[in-house]
Parts: sequence; C-alpha cells; structure tokens
Amino acid sequence: MAAENGHPAKEIIAIRRADGESRTLAASLPRLVLEARRIAANVIHGLHGRRRAGSGENFWQYRRFVSGEPAQNVDWRRSARDDHLYVRELEWEASHTVWIWPDRSPSMAFASKTARESKLERTLIVAFALAELLVAGGERVGIPGLMAPTTSRSIIDKMAQAMLHDDADRLSLPPSFVPAALAETIVLSDFWSPIAEIRTTLAGLSGSGAHGTMVQIVDPAEESFPYSGRVEFVEPEGFGVITAGRAESWAQDYTARLALHRDQIRAETSKLDWLFTTHATDRSAAELLLFLHAGMQVSKSGARTTTIKAGPAA
Repeated sequence: MAAENGHPAKEIIAIRRADGESRTLAASLPRLVLEARRIAANVIHGLHGRRRAGSGENFWQYRRFVSGEPAQNVDWRRSARDDHLYVRELEWEASHTVWIWPDRSPSMAFASKTARESKLERTLIVAFALAELLVAGGERVGIPGLMAPTTSRSIIDKMAQAMLHDDADRLSLPPSFVPAALAETIVLSDFWSPIAEIRTTLAGLSGSGAHGTMVQIVDPAEESFPYSGRVEFVEPEGFGVITAGRAESWAQDYTARLALHRDQIRAETSKLDWLFTTHATDRSAAELLLFLHAGMQVSKSGARTTTIKAGPAA
C-alpha cells in the first residue's frame, strides 16, 4: 500500500528511490551493507558458536595429542615448535542450504513518516545480515533464481552484486523452483499479492518437504491506517490511483481485510508446518534477525510449531 495526502508525486519519487533500479540500488547499498554487517556482528557476538571437531575441510584448532591414539594424527610441523605433540583438528561440517528471497518489487519502496526506513531497505538489511550470520555458522546461502548457494565469507558482497546486475522484472514472490528436502527458505515480502498466488508459491517451495519462514515486512502506516480527509492512494505496481474523500471511513474495512489476508496466509503456512510472522519497519531489525535464527534452530530440532509464539510484532 502507498499513500500520501494529496501528493502522489512524493510517492512516485519514493518508488523511484528504491524500486531496484541499478543506479538507485548502487547508491543505497553501501549504507545498507554496513548496517547489515553491524547488526549481524552484534547478533553473532551474543550467540554461542556451533563449531565442534569432526569431519570437514576447514581447520578448526590444534589440541594436545592423547596417548593411545594413532601416531599419524600428530601434526609434526606444529609439534616442532615446543615440547608437546599436537593434533590438527578440522571443523565439523553439517551445513545445509538456506534460500533467502528479498522482495524488491515497487510496493516495497513505501516508507511513512514513522518508519525507520522503507520496506525495501529493511528487507535488504535483514537479508544481508541473516546471510552473514548463516555463513558464519557454516551454512550455504543462495537467492532463488539469482545466486547459487555459497559459503563465501563475502556473502553480502556477492548478494549485492547479484542484485545490481539483475535486469529481470522485480517479482514480489520467489520464482518457481523446488528446494531440496533439507533446505530452508526465508521469504521476506509485504505479501500484498493475492492469496491464490501465495498459495501457489508455497506449494512449490514446500513440494519436496522443505521447511521455511514467511515474513511479512510492513510499514507502520500499513498496520494502523492513520489517514483522514481526502487522500490519494497510489498503487505502485501499475494498478492506478484511488481517491478517498474521507479516508478515515475506510479504516474499519481496511483493518478487517488485512486481518483476513493474514489469517489466510497463516492457514496456508500452518498446513505445511512453515512459520509465518509480521515485522513492522518501526521495530528493530536485530529483533527480526534473532527470531529468524532461532526459528531455523528450532526447525533442526523438529519443534517448529512453538516458535511462532515468540515472533516479533505478530
């Protein structure tokens, strides 16, 4: 939803500012990347690592040689530095693929006066920060239809470059594909798409039995409908302009339609054992990041259905 009291030109400017055009995105990405890295670093600092010794390719640590274990385990180069024998341990690898879909369609450009940033900016910050957090934990991260899964430590840069060079239409929902059964999919969108389209997308994403989370990113104004008087509502994705003579008279119907739409999405996700939550852009991005990380940990433990109760702004 996009609205301005008698100033549709302001909406057009806002849409152009964040509609995914290369020059606009290139200008805003450095700030969004820095913010994403800051948030990810804070969250990582507050979480206990999951690293432990096991089979893998990446070096983890040296430990003292234990009497009785095979002599070929000794790392003689490291042991030559002092009077003890050391074993070189590799990091245990249990990575799986996480697909992250950030909605970059024109409707995501909306930002009211009470919002910290536009829906698009918040979506990109959370997507980048989540990818950084996941890669730090050994997971593979990809963007459906745009970037293959990778464990690269420069994951944010790779995501940003993929978006900058993407000249395809800006879709609200992920393209049709079926993730592997053990994969996880995170969809960050305002979900103003018709419920039939959302249902079809969910059916495809869950076709293999893969789990996922749907996060509805909304502006505070889209939650409360604070408009009154004569207002022109601009639909940013080509559906025109609607003028309300007394916008306050629409509030009750709007709230009811919003609640119904969310109930329908929640019903669809519940059938598939997926998570669904909402996040307003006047809330903390770190709050959503922690929720998503916790949700994926619960997913691995097989107790997904209890997590939604702890969701932000649900």
